[in-house]
Amino acid sequence: MDLWLAIVLIIVFAAAAGAAAFFAGVNYRKKIAESQIGSAEKEAERIVEEAKKDAEAQKKESILEGKDEIHRLRNESEKELNERRREIQRQERRIQQKEETLEKKMASLESKDEVLNKKLKSAEDKLSEAEEVKKTQLDVLENISKFTSEQAKEYILKMLENELVHEKAVKVLEYEQKTRDESEKKAREIISLAIQRVAADHVTEATVSVVPLPNDEMKGRIIGREGRNIRAIETLTGVDLIIDDTPEAITLSCFEPVRREIARVMLEKLISDGRIHPARIEETYEKARREVENTIKEEGERAVIEAGVNGIHHELIKLLGRLRYRTSYGQNVLNHSLEVAYLAGIMASELGLDPTLARRAGLLHDIGKALDHEIEGSHVEIGVDVARKYKESETVIHAIHAHHGDVEAKTVIACIVQAADAISAARPGARRENLENYIKRLEKLEEVASSFDGVERSFAIQAGREIRIIVKPEKIKDDEMVLLARDICRKIETDVEYPGQIKVNIIRESRAFDYAK
Repeated sequence: MDLWLAIVLIIVFAAAAGAAAFFAGVNYRKKIAESQIGSAEKEAERIVEEAKKDAEAQKKESILEGKDEIHRLRNESEKELNERRREIQRQERRIQQKEETLEKKMASLESKDEVLNKKLKSAEDKLSEAEEVKKTQLDVLENISKFTSEQAKEYILKMLENELVHEKAVKVLEYEQKTRDESEKKAREIISLAIQRVAADHVTEATVSVVPLPNDEMKGRIIGREGRNIRAIETLTGVDLIIDDTPEAITLSCFEPVRREIARVMLEKLISDGRIHPARIEETYEKARREVENTIKEEGERAVIEAGVNGIHHELIKLLGRLRYRTSYGQNVLNHSLEVAYLAGIMASELGLDPTLARRAGLLHDIGKALDHEIEGSHVEIGVDVARKYKESETVIHAIHAHHGDVEAKTVIACIVQAADAISAARPGARRENLENYIKRLEKLEEVASSFDGVERSFAIQAGREIRIIVKPEKIKDDEMVLLARDICRKIETDVEYPGQIKVNIIRESRAFDYAK
């Protein structure tokens, strides 16, 4: 027990001694820190005092420098201000001088204005006197001429109008004559040369074919028992057989010339063979069809060789061969195309153009007629589509498109093809028209001419190549005849379709009658 108490006491004393030592150390460190803080505060106060002294010195120095700068700027501003004042004074003197000059000029102008006013007043007085004299003279002239001023104006204007009509007619004649002298001479030379160098047949072809028979007995064999043979022929070929009282002949009628040619060849073969029955008819039809196709190909190749062109697609060559059996107003279209090719080549050579290209365009210009029985549309549109399909040049396609004026001709080749087409179609014997179309064309010509005011009668003569017009002399003067002829020509060109040219002949006749009694 005593041992444990002794241990506790020792521990308590040890703890008390440790605490006393700790507090003594803390007090010592506190004293040392306080002494250091006191010395640091003194040092800080010393540094602040020195900084204040330096700041005061720099402040005084800056104030002095600022005062010096302000003094310098004040001096410079005063110098600049004085210079500007002197400049303003110089400008004021110049403005004063200008004002004095303007005042002098104004005074001079005022004096001139007074003089001008005096002259103007004098001129007005003289003008009024002139007006009085003019009025007096007009009164005298009206009394002498028996015309008022308005009547005189109307009379002068009427005379001036008549003179202008005369001058206009003279100018029209002058320009027309000049144009004819310069253009027609060369055009006639080229066209006449082209026509002279083309040798063409004057042959027209019918739209029916006639097959000769060895005897009239053959008609019955062709008809067959109960008409079976003729029905088979017409069914296969699409051609009408006309068997009438014509001795030893049968007529084939069809709007499609190739089918009509196949039927003609087939019928000739059947007649020469003598065996005519439906089976033989079918066999002979196939042979005739192949023969005609070969002929078409040969005719197309012949046309290409004769025209002197190459590189044409083989399908176009076949279409050219089909034109051998196509007619237009009785003119064979293939022969017409060859004529156009020859004429176009000659005219192109004379004009220094490519004759081969012109012949190609001329040869293909009516290619659409080979298909116009099978495809809807005009032969021009069909020809353009076919030529474009088989890769013809744009020049050839445009010439085909423009050869009937469906579009405006934009190349010289197209114009040449137009001219060659007109020459080939208009030459004597080339084409024939049926009576109805012929009469309608002549009636249209007379109707166009009679529609103009002052026309008394009109007559289409020379197969429609000339129209003779008789005018009323009291309505149409001599000078107005030239203008009337020109207007009628323009109307005919617009409203009437015709090949070649039409001469407009105007006749004005005045007659006087009296009787001796």
